Amino acid sequence: MKSTGLNDAQFLELLQKILPQATADPRLAALIYDRVAQEVRLINNLKSLEKLCAEGALPNLEPATVAELQSRLETNFGQANVVVKPSEKGDAASVEIVLPDRTISNRVKVQPPGTEEEEEVKVPFVPFPVSLPEDPELLWVLARREDLAPAEATRALVTIEEEFWETKVGQKLQRDRVEKSFAEFIARVPAAALADSGLKRHYKAPEPRQTLRRLVPATQADLVALSQA
Repeated sequence: MKSTGLNDAQFLELLQKILPQATADPRLAALIYDRVAQEVRLINNLKSLEKLCAEGALPNLEPATVAELQSRLETNFGQANVVVKPSEKGDAASVEIVLPDRTISNRVKVQPPGTEEEEEVKVPFVPFPVSLPEDPELLWVLARREDLAPAEATRALVTIEEEFWETKVGQKLQRDRVEKSFAEFIARVPAAALADSGLKRHYKAPEPRQTLRRLVPATQADLVALSQA
């Protein structure tokens, strides 16, 4: 089970519990707690600012819009520590946060409503089982992009295998007496090499094809013979 660790509130609650046990001076304990809590808030505020600059945007650089951003940042970092200034090109607002130990400089881009870039449509993957001519019963259950025809995917896979064995990794495997086979190739080829051609490895190990054998209805003679047995 993966541990998620403590969130900020749980950490501060634990700190508040432990500090009185670590020092008999309540003023010192309160001072340490307050300083740590301030640092935690500062870290979170910086993360929010970084996310805003990386993913967010202002609708425009009107004075009211810039003033609103300035007010939000002043709430987090202090009025005297924040400088927001529209860029000369009008495509962003520069942000400067002055901290006791460093100065943070970043920018928030401008993106008017309705001009957002459309998200790239991801093409789904579909099953792409392959087998070798010498052993058609043995299948490797791979995947291909839906817009990649089976014939194209097959040619791409053959090319990738040929190129893989010519790489430094492929050459080293051969020197280490690893069998130059499709099974070894598909188990060791980097996923990125497949993805670049619209392929994906679902399973590293091949699976034998299962044959569905239908039951034949028993005849009356069969039933009589079975009852007499």
